[in-house]
Amino acid sequence: MQKINVGVMFGGRSAEHEISLLSAYNVIAAIPKNKYNIVPIGVRKDGSYVYFPKGDFILHPGDAKKVRLSGGGVSVTFAFGEGRHLASLKGTGVDKRIDVVFPVLHGTYGEDGTMQGLLSLADIPFVGPGVLGSAVGMDKDVAKRLWRDAGLPMADFLPFRKSDLKKIQFQAIVRKLGLPFFIKPAVAGSSVGVHKVKSAKQFAVALRDAFSYSDKVLIEQMIVGKEIECSVLGNERPVVSLPGAVIPTHSFYSYEAKYLDEHGAHFEIPAALPRKVVQKIQRIVLDAFKVLELEGMARVDGFLTSKGEFILNEVNTIPGFTKISMYPKLWEVSGVSYPELIDRLLQLAIERHKRERQLKTARL
Repeated sequence: MQKINVGVMFGGRSAEHEISLLSAYNVIAAIPKNKYNIVPIGVRKDGSYVYFPKGDFILHPGDAKKVRLSGGGVSVTFAFGEGRHLASLKGTGVDKRIDVVFPVLHGTYGEDGTMQGLLSLADIPFVGPGVLGSAVGMDKDVAKRLWRDAGLPMADFLPFRKSDLKKIQFQAIVRKLGLPFFIKPAVAGSSVGVHKVKSAKQFAVALRDAFSYSDKVLIEQMIVGKEIECSVLGNERPVVSLPGAVIPTHSFYSYEAKYLDEHGAHFEIPAALPRKVVQKIQRIVLDAFKVLELEGMARVDGFLTSKGEFILNEVNTIPGFTKISMYPKLWEVSGVSYPELIDRLLQLAIERHKRERQLKTARL
């Protein structure tokens, strides 16, 4: 059987560049080598693409504080209309066929529909949701509005744009949402720019930082409960993993707690919950996935209150694949090994591409 060429993309222009490298390192290690050839494609912080024909393309992969993209590689681009090829920009003779892409690109310009649009134009199958699902899932404001219209449970929230800055009043927020509350960029991930606000002094600093990552921010009611995460896998018939619980040792599950502090959180995998509660969570998660037009994969996060209510928080359409990431760990305890998970994700991408190519794009 001829091996399938997998373009694994990592790095990117977002604030989550380093986390992408950690995730990609683990994805590459888990890809079944008897079935797939790996084509490593780095995306530098300036947005340029680099193909690495040799090893050592991710340096210090075991250290979130030191990890970085190698300085080597060949500058490449996708050859549109050339049969899914990766071509050199400088005439070095690189010409690699790409059968499917695994974009391990967290955050802006990787998870928000832009890379998905590029790969769609290049006619290359790719892992994860399409353009619409990726864009909607990345924008927390739009995602929550769709969930709200579908009657799904979630916290109260207030969206604001940078042009509204002078209108955002601390006391007015407190009256509507209570204290403390959360401020987060509407378009970002990995808890980048997220703040738990307890005072007016913290409010100004948090607002300024959140707006430095996104032109729109969300201010959300704080939900007291156990943080629960579920992994979703599939296209037209998605399935949901067993839920897992995150128990942060910080005031909340921040970027530092997730990636920089090895003791930043404890995990309960799977979460010790009654069967009926697990089934209720899985039903809500599945509905949340479908409402946002997602396919392939996603991790859906929420909170389980003391009253047994499951409140949706957010969705991650390219979830973390680091050694401590919940998405693959939840599938492992649900009976899907890491290599099998990667294989299924790649096959789902190829299946969806075949289905979409059968659609008419012009009237005959």
